[in-house]
Amino acid sequence: MSAATRTVRITHKVGLHARPAVALMKRAKSFESALTVRGLPDGAPVDAKSIVKVLGLKLKTGTLLEITAEGDDAQEAVAALADLVVRDFAEEPDAADG
Repeated sequence: MSAATRTVRITHKVGLHARPAVALMKRAKSFESALTVRGLPDGAPVDAKSIVKVLGLKLKTGTLLEITAEGDDAQEAVAALADLVVRDFAEEPDAADG
């Protein structure tokens, strides 16, 4: 079992609310690892696979989000969630990028 952590800044115009929170939760559920997220500097970690917990963070644009995973796919899970946040919660990269 491995562990991984990464910190990214939320840049989405509405922060981590409704649609972005659902996108994050759905992506988190696609991994076996236990995943938590928290707002820095002093937020408590919550289960990234729980929409109620993620929405409860009420994180605004500009907040640092710490993503932590523990499990066999921890590295992949953290990378995928961080990428989702960096892309402003877009489900797929823009076709124009490729």
